[in-house]
Amino acid sequence: MKATLEIPDPIFREAKARAAKQGIPLRQFVTEAVELKLREPSTAGEKPWMKSFGGLRHLHKENVRIQKIIDAEFETIDPEDWL
Repeated sequence: MKATLEIPDPIFREAKARAAKQGIPLRQFVTEAVELKLREPSTAGEKPWMKSFGGLRHLHKENVRIQKIIDAEFETIDPEDWL
């Protein structure tokens, strides 16, 4: 089947160069790339931002430590505030 696709110039140039480097026609390179993409597990219904959800979990203890310092500072009464 023939189809017309709009591919950004930089991506087209890189695809064409890689196809040439592999010694295959651009048509074959694109077909293989699409096949690879189709083999990936379906992400239907998933939200892209959920992929990294929890990615900063390792900083939780540091955030708690910093929050305790901030809370302690705000509990301190400066002499000029005593009046």
